Amino acid sequence: MDIPPIRDRTVLVTGGGGFIGSHLVDALIDHNDVRVLDNFSTGDRERVHDDATVLEGDVCDRDVVERATRDVDLIFHEAAIVDVPATVDRPAETNEVNFEAGLALLEQARDEDARVVLASSAAVYGHPAELPVPETASPEPSSPYGVQKLALEEYARLYTELYDVPTVSLRYFNVYGPRQQGPYSGVISTFLEQARAGEAITVEGDGEQTRDFVHVADVVRANLLAATTDDVGDAYNVGTGTRASILELAATIRDVVGADVPIVHRAARAGDVRHSGASISKARRELGFEATIDLEAGLRDLAGEEQFGDVYEHARTILPDRERE
Repeated sequence: MDIPPIRDRTVLVTGGGGFIGSHLVDALIDHNDVRVLDNFSTGDRERVHDDATVLEGDVCDRDVVERATRDVDLIFHEAAIVDVPATVDRPAETNEVNFEAGLALLEQARDEDARVVLASSAAVYGHPAELPVPETASPEPSSPYGVQKLALEEYARLYTELYDVPTVSLRYFNVYGPRQQGPYSGVISTFLEQARAGEAITVEGDGEQTRDFVHVADVVRANLLAATTDDVGDAYNVGTGTRASILELAATIRDVVGADVPIVHRAARAGDVRHSGASISKARRELGFEATIDLEAGLRDLAGEEQFGDVYEHARTILPDRERE
């Protein structure tokens, strides 16, 4: 997969102290002037590359956003409240971050003649009627989070159509990898922590629910492709095109950690999507995107058993091998 070079640009990464954002900064920093806007409420300043310019502030603060976007060429909007239950409990408050702040960024991009790559989510699909789910599937979000992401996607499309702002929205499926931590870091981090601690791996429900787990290195690749494509004003799935059940995931993590621990079950969460998996045909065709890291290799890397070797070699060209956190 060839990644067109991004060089000599002024780039803003919102949420650049977070999981995905910090890896994007690493991929861009050698040949660009990179700014990070983050309030570090969930992100970690220690993750941010020393050569990046850090603007510590809230993405909802219009004055801060105006300063951060001044004279930028390219914006990667990663800042969000990704806690789905929080959006259910506080839809209006989380809407300010997940939708209104993004709309303000689009307006700034319009003023600055900048391109915008938006982090969206598979949550826009809700409970998909077909698998793997294509972008042509009717979006029926089942949470305020999905509604917020879908609304921002629609505004991005209109900003391209009405104002010639080049935008691309990326619908992330279940992203995992180094630096994923905190209370909303996902099932892989939880299972790894349990296995390493010698605790039972706790599966919600029967474990037959499926997800499409995509490594952060491949997500970074998708972002760089989105930043250079001529196909703008559209949304693309970012996944692997392969699903794994939660039980399969738990068993694989137990194996790669080498932990002789049981897998136990507890009640399923109400409203959880039963099955989720991406069709990446459109992203492959229009962006040239292909996931390069399979789940077992990614898990072995996270468990410290491998450093990816040949599997990770291509990803290293865009995701530098900094200290793993």
